[in-house]
Amino acid sequence: MIVVTGATGNVGRPLVQALAAAGEQLTAVSRGIPGGAAPEGVRHRRADLTDAESLRPVLDGADALFLHDGGGGAQGFSVPDILDVAKAGGVGRIVLLSSQGVGTRPESASHGVVGRAREDAVRQSGLEWTILRAGGFDSNAFAWAESVRAGRTVSAPFGDVGLPTVDPDDIAEVAAVMLRGQGHGGQGHDGKGHDGKVYELTGPALSTPRRMAEAIAAALGEPVRFVEQSVEEARAQLLQFMPEPVVTTTLQILGTPTPAEQRISPDVERILGRPAGAFAAWAERNIAAFR
Repeated sequence: MIVVTGATGNVGRPLVQALAAAGEQLTAVSRGIPGGAAPEGVRHRRADLTDAESLRPVLDGADALFLHDGGGGAQGFSVPDILDVAKAGGVGRIVLLSSQGVGTRPESASHGVVGRAREDAVRQSGLEWTILRAGGFDSNAFAWAESVRAGRTVSAPFGDVGLPTVDPDDIAEVAAVMLRGQGHGGQGHDGKGHDGKVYELTGPALSTPRRMAEAIAAALGEPVRFVEQSVEEARAQLLQFMPEPVVTTTLQILGTPTPAEQRISPDVERILGRPAGAFAAWAERNIAAFR
């Protein structure tokens, strides 16, 4: 039995679909799973990661757990408490979706310090573990969906600064490989051991906000205007749904990325045996949200 938390999220949803298609027995977990959130035959359970005890009946008898760390802005989220419940339920393997920022922004209170503490809890858990450090998600572009629908406009700061954003479906496919590990030490179906490994997941090329807007326009078959925001405008917008420390680090990454944050990792291709998906392909697959 594999348990997938965050099952309605941008990574959790395709992960549940991939595991179900592979014939795995699994439980999809979120705070509130609406009808149709998971394929037919997949068990749905409601639980809140900020209340580790709510996971106890879900994890009882499970073998593996996929845990999204919630990002640096997640509050009231205790990985050690969740791990205690997981071990009590018999879980032997955990795959943690962490952030690239743990390695590239270690001094950041939101990205580095919090993320490192969560990773360390997993490392010290006594379970078999794999950590996936993901860069920015292609699906962050959903934040532009309303303005594209209403006025065929994308507004963002740092229009010509590129980052190798990653397709959440690629993250899900990598996580599925890790969760389906067989035998002692997490030997996966590709014959390679993933236990005790940290993988960095990025896309195949640098994507700038301006070029992402062009990719959305191409998928729509209509022009989309790009408007470059000032840093102050972007900060005010982000503060509506992010804590201030997260906003500060996010803007630093977007505007002045380090060489490590612009590095294109080979890990997706190494694990999946195919190149990572480009942003343009993500846009084409999700274009209905922008129409």
